[in-house]
Amino acid sequence: MTDDVTKELPGHPFDDDKLHEECGVFGVIGIAEAANFVALGLHALQHRGQEAGGIVAYDEQRDFNSARRFGYVRDNFTKSSLMGTLPGRLAIGHVRYSTAGSKGQTAIRDVQPFFGEFAMGGAAIAHNGNLTNAETLKKDLINRGSIFQSSSDSECIIHLMARSIKQNIPDKIKDALNQVEGAFSIVAMTRSKLIGVRDPRGVRPLVIGRVGEGYVLSSETCALDIIGAEYERDVAPGEMVVITRDGLESYRPFPPMPPRFCIFEHVYFSRPDSVIDGQSVYETRRKIGVELAREAPVEADLVCPVPDGGTPAAIGFSQESGIPYAMGITRNQYVGRTFIEPTDQIRSLGVRLKLNVNRALVKGKRIILVDDSVVRGTTSAKIREMFVDAGAKEVHFRIASPPTQWPCFYGVDTPERDQLLAANMTEKEMRLHLGVNSLKFISLDGLYRAAGEAGGRNVIAPQYCDACFSGEYPVRPSDMIDKGFQIKKSA
Repeated sequence: MTDDVTKELPGHPFDDDKLHEECGVFGVIGIAEAANFVALGLHALQHRGQEAGGIVAYDEQRDFNSARRFGYVRDNFTKSSLMGTLPGRLAIGHVRYSTAGSKGQTAIRDVQPFFGEFAMGGAAIAHNGNLTNAETLKKDLINRGSIFQSSSDSECIIHLMARSIKQNIPDKIKDALNQVEGAFSIVAMTRSKLIGVRDPRGVRPLVIGRVGEGYVLSSETCALDIIGAEYERDVAPGEMVVITRDGLESYRPFPPMPPRFCIFEHVYFSRPDSVIDGQSVYETRRKIGVELAREAPVEADLVCPVPDGGTPAAIGFSQESGIPYAMGITRNQYVGRTFIEPTDQIRSLGVRLKLNVNRALVKGKRIILVDDSVVRGTTSAKIREMFVDAGAKEVHFRIASPPTQWPCFYGVDTPERDQLLAANMTEKEMRLHLGVNSLKFISLDGLYRAAGEAGGRNVIAPQYCDACFSGEYPVRPSDMIDKGFQIKKSA
């Protein structure tokens, strides 16, 4: 493939009414055929990005080699003919869902990891997050002679590294990252080093694992499990780790700041079998359901999840309320994001292509549907219609996150604010719009309690980034403000 290749990504109507994490990163050092382990890790992180993936590997005999492909990891990076071109004991990889750069289509030149050749040798970098001052940086870099190859904000880091006067790659990375704003969890590599960095607020996740004599860096612990690696610890907010054959060294290149980890990782983005900062994601989501049942009880016959995001919360709601749990919806596992609806007639079926209601189960019943979020509300309205058509007596929605009222600028693909249902309607108006018997969201305090904060949300100094719910942005979204975006306030 050449850099001018693009691929249309039409998406599926069910997925397009969900929020999407930008990407996942994974790196391995000190293991033979490291690229094969990276491919497995990226497969486990596929939920974080399904548009495209890439791997860069280093071998002393073959130098740096890379492969970037559109689509799923399983369709590309399991082929021996490709993986044989990526030898070495050091490799990093990236799976992508675009939040910065091209929308609606992806160019192969936008697919990470990005690679640069510096005076002291080559380096590759993979980035999870968004730089909120990328447009300002890019404009300045272009004015000073930089030539950009992609539309990704992440490429700014490579150019900033190139202009740094520091004498080694880790110091160049430190220098570059001290000029950016926003959220970043980064996995990078040189000929002999695997490097991991998190932004000072720690908005996006990054963990360290061990497998044999080697080390692993990953967006989530579930990707450690697939290669038999043992979880060691999280990379701390504001920390840089540099790993060589001699071991791991830790640095603190940024001024200390209060951490603000993305709370939506607990709600939806991370896989339920992952562990975040010692907390089971599954258990947190189950507790969200418990809190939701306490805050918004309703008489009903069955609690049903909207798969797959609502399942743990529905279990918790059922356990707390005593109302039986049941799988009222079956998800068709063979309809992916890139399913192409060939005709308007088929396209109009929308959600029914992916979800089907169990008519025999729900007919004549009062149903509580538990979902992870409401974004535009288009999918929620169609699901309610499906249950009514199947004979449900009542349909009640319980949402395992507070109302999503503000866009995210830290690595999540969020619609414009005027497309967010909760930003334009009251809860009562949303209930009438969706046509459900009742609609309730978990409170922000309830979400914090489920995430382990017994006292709820600290209003003065929130413990998480919850900007999509509260409108309080812990990092100033400079580029968007320059374009006229009105923020509520900055925490």
